[in-house]
Amino acid sequence: MNAPNRFELYVLEDGEKPVEVTEDTKIPNAATFKIVKQDHTLGNMLRAQVLSMPQVLFAGYKVPHPLHPYFLLKIQTDGTATPQAILEQACTKLIATLSSLEAKFKREFSFKDVEGAVPEDPYGTAGTGGQGWGPGKDYLDF
Repeated sequence: MNAPNRFELYVLEDGEKPVEVTEDTKIPNAATFKIVKQDHTLGNMLRAQVLSMPQVLFAGYKVPHPLHPYFLLKIQTDGTATPQAILEQACTKLIATLSSLEAKFKREFSFKDVEGAVPEDPYGTAGTGGQGWGPGKDYLDF
């Protein structure tokens, strides 16, 4: 089988750098980042976060081959900030966003254990012809 061992897809080897930066010589204020041991999940989140910044002219990523566990992220700025600084800011904002999402999820999920906090029909399916979960079932009981 051609697929590598699963641990090779996310565990860095000794001395392996997680990020490699290549300055673009043909495009001004641009750089390509090779981020190893990651896939589309992080690539798309970083691209979206980078594109939300006003100094960015272009941001895109690609996974050159599905059996190789890395992606390439290209960033071009307007010159007011370096691509490395933009990537650092994007990572910081993304970490803050994910931390906020985690806190909100934990807060909402803690309400599940509080009796009376959630109405009997939280999805409004009773009486509308929609398919309910049935008596005594929770939305997590499949």
